[in-house]
Parts: sequence; C-alpha cells; structure tokens
Amino acid sequence: MNKGQLIDAIAKRTTATITKKQIDEIVSETFEVIQDAVTADDKVTLVGFGSFELRDRAEREVRNPSTGEKMTIAACKSVGFSAGKGFKERVNF
Repeated sequence: MNKGQLIDAIAKRTTATITKKQIDEIVSETFEVIQDAVTADDKVTLVGFGSFELRDRAEREVRNPSTGEKMTIAACKSVGFSAGKGFKERVNF
C-alpha cells in the first residue's frame, strides 16, 4: 500500500465529510511530526500500534559478497519500529 492508497482507504472508512485533499494533508503532517520527533531523539508511542525511536548502529565489519573483501561500515543512526501489543495480536490472529 502506498500513500495514495492509504488516503483512499481512510476516505472510504471515515464517516466525516473530509475531502481526500484534507486527509492527504493530515497524513502528511502526521508523518512530518513523527519524523521531527524521532529526529529530535524523542520516542513516539502510538498505543496499540507501535513505537518509533532513534537507534545507534555501531561500526561493523562486513564482507563484499562478490569479492570477499572486508569493508567497514561506519557507525550511524537508524530508525527503529517496535510493533505494539494490539498490532502483534492482529498480525498473529
């Protein structure tokens, strides 16, 4: 499902008289707020859905599969997502 399909699905489910353009704006701003919070090293928890947080990845040594040459990947930050209890239960029905 892409963003456009998500907006269409929300539009079909909602009973309010909200246009797809308004839904698009709400979804876009929701994503922006989550990105801003995680970038600022805040954990975003949506009860029943999951949590987004910034994680540190240590420097690590890997091998190039085609040449076998060892390479070092520098330490970096990554976004982590942990599914909430409700989400996990729904997936593992």
